[in-house]
Amino acid sequence: MFRRLGGLWGLSTVALLLLGFAMPVEAVEKDLVAKGEVLVKENCARCHAISMEGDSPHKDAPPFRTLSSKYPVGDLAESLAEGIVSGHPDMPIFVFSAHDVEAIIQYLESIQETPAVPSTER
Repeated sequence: MFRRLGGLWGLSTVALLLLGFAMPVEAVEKDLVAKGEVLVKENCARCHAISMEGDSPHKDAPPFRTLSSKYPVGDLAESLAEGIVSGHPDMPIFVFSAHDVEAIIQYLESIQETPAVPSTER
C-alpha cells in the first residue's frame, strides 16, 4: 500500500512542479502585454488609438486595433527594432530594443479586432 501511495505522491509532486513552471510563462506573457501597452501609450498614443476602441487623435493615424487587417502584426518587429519609418511627415522615427519590440507585438496582437492577414513570404 505504501508503494502505491508513493507512486501517487511522486506523480502529484511532478504535476505540481510542472504546474509551477507553467504559471510563470503565463505571467511573463501578461507582463509583456502590459509592458507593450505602456510603451505604446508613452510613444504612440498622441496620434494613434491604442486600445480596442476610440478614434485616433491624429486623423491620418490608423487605430492600432486595425493593423492586422492590412498585414500580419508580427511583420512590424523588424521595423520597430531598426527604426519604424512612415510615409507620413508627422510620424517620428522610433527604435526599440528587442525586448520592447516583443512586448509591443504581444500587446498589438492582443487588441486586434480582425484575424491577421496571412504572410505572403515563403
